[in-house]
Order: sequence, then C-alpha cells, then structure tokens
Amino acid sequence: MVLRRLKPATWQGSEADLAERLTPDLCVIGAGAGGLAAVEAARALGASVVLVERGEMGGNALNTGAVPARAFGVAAERAHQLRTAARFGITADSPKVSFRRVHDHVDQVVAGLSPHNGLARYEALGAEIIKGEAHFTDKSTLVVDDVEIRARRFIIATGGRPTVPQIPGLDAVPYFTSDTILDNTRKLTHLVIIGGTPRAIELAQAYCRLGTEVTVVAAGDMLPGFDRELVDVTLRRLGEEGVKLHDHTEVAAIQARSMGIGVVIRSGDTERPLDVSHILVATERVPELAALDLDKAGVKMDKTDPARLQLKGLVTSNRRILAIGDAAAVDQSVHAAMRDAQIAVRHALLGLSAQRAARLVPRLVETDPAIAEIGLNEAEARRCHGIGFRVSRWSFAENDKARIEGDTDGFAKLITDGFGRILGAAIAGPGAGETAAIFALAIANGLTMRHLLRFVAPYPSKAEIVSRLGTEYLRHEKDNPLLRYWMALVRLLG
Repeated sequence: MVLRRLKPATWQGSEADLAERLTPDLCVIGAGAGGLAAVEAARALGASVVLVERGEMGGNALNTGAVPARAFGVAAERAHQLRTAARFGITADSPKVSFRRVHDHVDQVVAGLSPHNGLARYEALGAEIIKGEAHFTDKSTLVVDDVEIRARRFIIATGGRPTVPQIPGLDAVPYFTSDTILDNTRKLTHLVIIGGTPRAIELAQAYCRLGTEVTVVAAGDMLPGFDRELVDVTLRRLGEEGVKLHDHTEVAAIQARSMGIGVVIRSGDTERPLDVSHILVATERVPELAALDLDKAGVKMDKTDPARLQLKGLVTSNRRILAIGDAAAVDQSVHAAMRDAQIAVRHALLGLSAQRAARLVPRLVETDPAIAEIGLNEAEARRCHGIGFRVSRWSFAENDKARIEGDTDGFAKLITDGFGRILGAAIAGPGAGETAAIFALAIANGLTMRHLLRFVAPYPSKAEIVSRLGTEYLRHEKDNPLLRYWMALVRLLG
C-alpha cells in the first residue's frame, strides 16, 4: 500500500527542509502488544496505517515484561520440580542454578518471538513504520523528526513505566524496577520487593525458587482487587516455599552500607530492620505520555489523577485520539491491551462503540498456584444482584488429574444469577489461566449453566472442573418446584 504524501500548502522553507506529510486512515503510536494488534486489525479492514515507535518492536510485553517474566518463571518452576521430585519416588540432587544461563534462556525466548513482532512482518502487512520520538503539534498533527502525520484517527499505545515511591534513602542505592530486574545475570542473596502487584508476587516466587531469600513489602493488600479467597491460597503457597510477606507495611527508610543495604520496614508503630543485598521496586505502572505534548492536541488529563488521561471509553477529550493498554491505565495486561486495540480500531474506522467490556477480560496472576478471574466477583455480584445470585464451588483436591500430578491446592467457583446465566468465575489452582479461558468464552456468549452440563472434558484433565461445576449447580436445583413436578410426572407415566 502506498500512502498519500502531500507538501504543506503554506511551506515557505527550502525544498531540502521540507517535511514529508503522511495522511493515513490511522496512526498508531507505540509498537507494543496493543499497538501491533491495532495495526493488524486496521490492515485487516483495508485501512492505511502508519506505526510510530521510538524503541524496540514488541514494546514492554516482549522485551522487559510479560514474555521474559514468564520465561524466567518457567525456569524457576523447573528448579522447583527437581527440588520436590522425592514425593514421586525420584531422588534428585539439589538443583544448581546458573543465573547467566537462566538469563540466556530468557533471551532465547524473546529472540524466538521477535520476528513475529518485527519490522519486516508489519511492513509486509502494508503498514508504514517510522522510528523516532513522536509529539503532537496541534489537534490533528503528529510530528516524528522530519515527518508530519495528519491521520484521520490516532491511537496512543505507548505503554507505561514503573512508578518509584518516595522513600528516604532509595535514591542513594542501586535498585531494580520491574523493567530492569530481568537484565540481572547473577544470584541475589536477599531481594526485597516493594509492591504487592501481580508482577511483584510472580517474581517473588520465581526468585525464591531459584535460591534467593525474598521479602515482599506492600503498603496495602497483596494482589489488590483480586478475590481474597483465591489470594490466600496462593500466598499460603509462597509462604510455605519461604517467601516472607509483609502486607500493610511501608518501607520507612533505606540505608546505603559498605556491604549490602539496610531497609527499615514499619507496620503500625512497629519498625523492623532488614539486611538485604538488592531492592526491586514493583509498584503500579503509570502511562508513558510525557513526550507526546498532549496539551497541544487538546487532550486533557484526569482531574483526580494528572498522570492519567481523561477518557470516555477509550476516547480522549480530542475525539480524533484514542488510548489503549497501559497508556489508557485501564488494565495492565497484554490480553486487555489487545482487546482494547480491536475496540479502538472499530471505533476509529467504523464508528462503532469505544466502550470497553471489562467483564469479558480475564485477570491473571502467573504464580503457582495461578489465579484467574473473569466477569463479576462475589462482592460485585452482591452489589448488582443483591441475594439473587449463586456461588458453585469445586476443589482441585477432587480433580483426578490434579491428584495424579500431586498438585491439589486451590479451587474454582462460579457465580450465576437466578436464571443460571454465568456472571463470573474465579480460580486458584494449577492451570487456572487455561481453565478460565473456557469461562471467558461462556460469559462472552451469554451461556448458562445448562450449557456447561453439555460440556464433556477429556479424562483426566483439569478442565473437568468446568463440567463438575455444572453438576454442582444442578445439585442445588433439586429443590426447584418445576423440577420436582417434572420428575413426579415422569414417575407417574412409568
């Protein structure tokens, strides 16, 4: 596809200084997971697209975030499996961990996925890609170096950056953030993680399994926003494995020392000193927007939080400009950003709704046991439906595949309304993310518990828990007057 290029009508400078002007249907700023998904969706509709990226293709998700973190976590899982093999009658020596080789494994995973996120692939799709720093000059113009882009619509997909809390002494010592920790190539003696986010908890378990002493300090709850029943299952496992967890605790001070780092934590009126080797700041991320000059584009920031955009759905105060993923600060997961991209593109090119369907997006913590949620949780169901909802439960201890694998911690629960419609699901246990995908499909398509009763899972599999929940729901139907009448009628007819 060839994009139309125009010379500015009012240009007064020399031909050598003339900026190139592009007028695509859509300009996407940021080549992370959400930005790339937006490019693919727009090209699938036949739209002309310009993609702007100042850094590496694939963004945070591929280079410093979800992909390398999961690859690192898988390496830690292998070490844990070796360490616990004796329960299966297999005696193995204590695993020897080379952080250099673990780092190489992570790099190989990223390198293997890079072509799928690379320049060549998206140029082959027909997108024009511009490398450089972008900024708006007015409500409809974006400039990158000597290129002027006047698109019909813009999508901001610039991702986010870690926040660094104001802690006395933190600026006097070296520390990792969630974007830099996986660059580490050597064993850490005692790692203190500041924050109770999903990434903080995932890295805490992984580092502990690789032989590092780990302490997590969170100012509030661990994994805020997740079902506390599920969180308790996972945090109990982390505690058993040796991770020290301090919620509702603040880091009061950090002290540089000739050997190691001193950290003072405070809970209520009680202070406790810690001797640590390294610090990881893994608090919430904020949108990466500063370089865009959004004020020139008429884009307003949120009045209650100036670091975040004022949004209506995914649309900013300038109707030509939308935001997705971390840049929109609506969710900090790759799959949410990709879902946002589909919605934003359909709004930009087809005029469809730009409202997010948040209840359709799963929430996942990649720990062991994992945590996955989709749709309404119990508290939300109570607010929306009063007493008109039901919770069905099934334990992994009653799942044959989980027993075979010796991994029975956790349970699943399903929330339904009075008509059996599935409102939400929550799982803490092995393979929670994969099982949650079935419930995500059910909720997206308005399925009921009776549909689940038709679902036949292969045996043995953890997916059996889905049909078991359907059976559990039916067990509560025995008091339904219509069901009793029907059974009596069939009995009468012989």
